[in-house]
Amino acid sequence: MSHDRYGSDVLSQDPHRHRKPQTTDVPADRGLVVEDVTSGWVGAVVRVEKSGGEHVVVLEDRQGRTRTFTLGAGFWVDGKPVRLVAPRPRSGPATPRRTASGSVAVTNARARVARASRIWVEGRHDAELVERVWGDDLRVEGVVVEMLDGVDHLADRLADFGPSPARRVGVLVDHLVPGSKESRIADAVMATFPGVLVLGHPYVDVWQAVLPARVGLAEWPHVPRGTDIKVGTLRALGWPAKNQADIAAGWKRILGRVRDYKDLSPALLGRVEELVDFVTVD
Repeated sequence: MSHDRYGSDVLSQDPHRHRKPQTTDVPADRGLVVEDVTSGWVGAVVRVEKSGGEHVVVLEDRQGRTRTFTLGAGFWVDGKPVRLVAPRPRSGPATPRRTASGSVAVTNARARVARASRIWVEGRHDAELVERVWGDDLRVEGVVVEMLDGVDHLADRLADFGPSPARRVGVLVDHLVPGSKESRIADAVMATFPGVLVLGHPYVDVWQAVLPARVGLAEWPHVPRGTDIKVGTLRALGWPAKNQADIAAGWKRILGRVRDYKDLSPALLGRVEELVDFVTVD
């Protein structure tokens, strides 16, 4: 009688079938998206800090909420178990510090005395976004950014300012697309006033110039005509949108997600860079 050393089912003893996934160490670098196994909380690493004598990691979900977890095992990254460890220290030769716009930072330099030329933007949110990304560069160049509160009276503002080839005005406009009211105003003022350049992005509001992935969206919502773009956007995000205070708070959350120029649409980046060049040419 022969003996079958493998049995009747060679797959029944598969040594790989019940092997548990191996946990690996992963540095808790800022921006890494992880899931806490116990609670199911999914979020991006905001920071690692020491609290109560132990190291913890702070995760932020797509709604902007944060939770703190003990650094260590019990997390998943891309469906695999990991043990979060302290972020890797930066090493190697020092590289030039970059501003948020990607320019090489000028160290130990005082802000230049303001130029006669100016950059004008439509509103506060536009000004705050430009400041966040290009603020360091503009101070070195001595460029002042001023708010217009809309472009309907741009011609009157320019007449009061008196632009010239030596006293230039660069204007950043929302929704500057062919055939729009904004494009007609832009064409008219550039034909009338010397030393004026009007550029813009195609978005109805500058909020949409922030990459939607920064707030957890694949794309910005299509807000129906008749609904305020900011209110519709906040509702789509599931954020409060009842009053002006909610709108201001929502914008602060969006602006807070902008780290540098890589978080903005190229449609805005190129136009701002061109305006900066225009007003800084001697």
